[in-house]
Amino acid sequence: MPIPHLAIVMPAYNEAEGIRGFIAEIRDHVSPLADRLSFVVADDRSTDDTAAGLEGLDDVDVQTQPANRGHGPTALAAYRAGLDLSPDVLVHVDGDGQFVGADLARLISAFERTGADVVHGVRRDRTDPWYRRALTGAVSLLVAIAAGRRIPDVNTPLRAYRPEAVRMLVDAVPSAALVPHVHFSLAEARSGLDVRYVAVRSIPRRGESASGTMWGGGVKAWLPPQRLRRFAVDALRELWNVSLRPGAALRSIRRPETAGS
Repeated sequence: MPIPHLAIVMPAYNEAEGIRGFIAEIRDHVSPLADRLSFVVADDRSTDDTAAGLEGLDDVDVQTQPANRGHGPTALAAYRAGLDLSPDVLVHVDGDGQFVGADLARLISAFERTGADVVHGVRRDRTDPWYRRALTGAVSLLVAIAAGRRIPDVNTPLRAYRPEAVRMLVDAVPSAALVPHVHFSLAEARSGLDVRYVAVRSIPRRGESASGTMWGGGVKAWLPPQRLRRFAVDALRELWNVSLRPGAALRSIRRPETAGS
């Protein structure tokens, strides 16, 4: 049976070069799976024509953020805006288009078939710079130790959720969190949520300009930019305070009784 209402949410910053085509590709592959399909784009105060380029699309709601705050807070704002639509299923994907529409359809089909609370898209053959992959690997090891098991692609931005499950996570994470998906992955493992994994392709960002990445350093940088080095230190400190230290709020959340029912 088609999903009555499917909401796809995405944070975006300076993605005018590729986001309209990315949404069209998703729509082509995902529309047959839902009676109603909605897109929410949380625009992190882009300095290009990201918002203007999406004008005229009836199923796309562009919400410009009050200030440029970076990927994590913008992703959380996208989740909240999607939840406000009361969808039956909520999917998050970054607006830089590093996935293919067919894989989103596979992810959603797996979500419906398994009855899971959340399905992660596990990136294969990642095209990110080596230092971003190394950072993800280091964080994955730390989270695996804390969770007691390995979590594939702990920071993947491609996820399908039951609304009650993701609402629990969004409400527990500070709105200014730098790495909400890392917190989500750890909390999912600890809370007893039914998490499944689907392998997906990772492709280069759909845009050539260096200003298009929310992470800094451009898309072809060889060395970690200073902004990313500062981010890594701040993210590790946040991970300890929010999810790892004794008494941290996310250590105590548990699966809602209605999730997966």
